[in-house]
Amino acid sequence: MDARQRLLTALDHQEADRVPFAFGGPNTGIHVDAYRKLLRFWGVSDVPVEAEDLVTQRARIHEDILQRMDVAVRKVDAEPFATARTETALEEDAGYRYFVDDWGIEWAMPLRSGLYYDARRRPLQRAISSADVDKLSMPALPTEHEMDLLRRKAQAHRDAGFAVLVDGLGGGLFEHAWWIRGFNEFMVDMMARRKLAERLLDKILDYRLRYWELILSRIGDLVDVAAESDDVAGQDRLILSPDLYRTLLKPRHRTIFQCIRENVPGKVFIHLHSCGAVRDLIPDLIDLGVDALNPVQVSAKGMDTAALKRDFGRDISFWGGGVDTQRVLPTGTPRQVRDEVRRRIDDLAPGGGFVFATVHNIQADVPPENIDAMCKALQEHGVYTGSSA
Repeated sequence: MDARQRLLTALDHQEADRVPFAFGGPNTGIHVDAYRKLLRFWGVSDVPVEAEDLVTQRARIHEDILQRMDVAVRKVDAEPFATARTETALEEDAGYRYFVDDWGIEWAMPLRSGLYYDARRRPLQRAISSADVDKLSMPALPTEHEMDLLRRKAQAHRDAGFAVLVDGLGGGLFEHAWWIRGFNEFMVDMMARRKLAERLLDKILDYRLRYWELILSRIGDLVDVAAESDDVAGQDRLILSPDLYRTLLKPRHRTIFQCIRENVPGKVFIHLHSCGAVRDLIPDLIDLGVDALNPVQVSAKGMDTAALKRDFGRDISFWGGGVDTQRVLPTGTPRQVRDEVRRRIDDLAPGGGFVFATVHNIQADVPPENIDAMCKALQEHGVYTGSSA
């Protein structure tokens, strides 16, 4: 069974030869600092380490490392092109390095000991009108040359036997709205200025639909998984009520997912990233046709892996939850990491429907010994005994 077959079998809720591993994709990556340490630990030297995403400082993983880790899926998206363009526009002031993205959001990172870029100025953070929303600038879509590169990249991954995942635009409808508007302002908009909130959501929705239509018109026949995201929960509760989600966001998510399915000639699996305590919305996600939930934040309220598998495992796959990245991976011992991996596999792997991944990106403070322990534990315990595949 090759890597692509392994992943598609799992998403079809069947047991493959082993649990597929997702790494280096959307929200399953590694910070550049942690990646450098891991390469040194594995004896890999004299190779450049670059950030694939500027804001999160997620590293671009070398192909030989992906193969060493037996990663089943390869990501294809326009983010590297956007990052390359943005890097030429970086500026410095008052102890920060910063840039303004194509939405007009200013992101800044401390020059000293900075790990990420945070939004510090937003294009619509003042009192605004619907006309201000209409005038909001939007990023350029990928060029013809970039689309040709994506096509060749996707074809090479398919020919090599890997599943191809095409990623969205980073963030989601709700996230982008408050990145543009400011969190407090947009929360008030949803309750007190509903038409203004909907106008901004629809502006972002229109752009995302045009992105998906363009990308899938060129590589849709090579796509196995399409990934979207929207963080609507915190550590112990939803950020917005289920009713508000169902009124404002769910219909727009449905439109995006329908667009994806209509523009892929074959079968495509929908992957949705949503952090935190999202258990109460999982029935809604199943209703929307979401095939795989990521990151399965096991330390959040209601996100016990055994209970999730019992209650929802027949209807949705879990793409993540393989090891806790808040406490165990950064501060545990290698033995504790191995025990955590074994526990999550035992909970989530039976019957398929599980793609092993860390709970979100591996952060800068994670020791390489623990990443190595995670990989070895997956290789040891991720085998389906009795499989004839």
